[in-house]
Amino acid sequence: MTEDAAKTSADPISIVAMEQSFPKDQRIVDDDLALQMLPLSVRIVTRVSEIGFVRDWLINYTEKITPGIWGGILCRKRYINDRLNDMSDQIDGVVNLGAGIDTRVYSLNSISELPIWELDQNIIIKHKQKRLTHILGTIPGNVKIIGIDFDHEDIGKVLEKNGYSSDKKIFFIWEAVTQYLEEKSVRIIFDFLSHVHSGSKIIFTYVRKDFLDGNNMYGMDEVYKRFVKTGTWKFGMDPGSWPQFLEEYGWKIIEDVGGEDLEERYVKPTGRIFASAAIERLIFAEKI
Repeated sequence: MTEDAAKTSADPISIVAMEQSFPKDQRIVDDDLALQMLPLSVRIVTRVSEIGFVRDWLINYTEKITPGIWGGILCRKRYINDRLNDMSDQIDGVVNLGAGIDTRVYSLNSISELPIWELDQNIIIKHKQKRLTHILGTIPGNVKIIGIDFDHEDIGKVLEKNGYSSDKKIFFIWEAVTQYLEEKSVRIIFDFLSHVHSGSKIIFTYVRKDFLDGNNMYGMDEVYKRFVKTGTWKFGMDPGSWPQFLEEYGWKIIEDVGGEDLEERYVKPTGRIFASAAIERLIFAEKI
């Protein structure tokens, strides 16, 4: 796992934090912990950015240079939250692979009694443990926050050392990670996932291959320069290739959703107008 992923872990949460400055009926995501999870310097900038006219200018500016990024981050988080709520009585636990400083497992009442494992790079995990302890007083007893080197440690063994069992139906979250990996590393994760219990679920995000190949910019030239040309983003897949890929590992797709679907579900009901990134999609799948 590249450390470039760690460097960007605060960006999505700062967007979620700023979302809380909208009236409740206009929010796409509710999360009272997001702001407090940010590093101090980012927290200060985010606080200033919550001021109405500053926030609106920032959203408009971001949409102009990276159309859909702002809405894409909010919509993917809402989608994952909704599916977790939907499935909470059908699963035995949650594993968040590449959890970053995301706070959903501390905010969703529907999974508050389930065992939860959050994995990420040590540098991120140390920050997360420190902030959660400061905010909550203690990390909830049902949650285990685990530092891991995804490139060199076996996920299954690390999880088993921390009480995970493959005979349970688990909801796996793999948000905004795949693009930072080589295909070999993606397949290593799916090797692990091929052995999980039938009926387990996963939601993961992916970036379209035609964008990474430079064949379709989707209006995201700045994103391409920042993440693709620098080699930060490495892996992508076109939607039509995923069914066969997943079938190799014993998974079937329930839903593959992208920008227009997410806008229709989550943006339009708020009365706000902005896009959800066309370059990123989510797959919701089930272990056969």
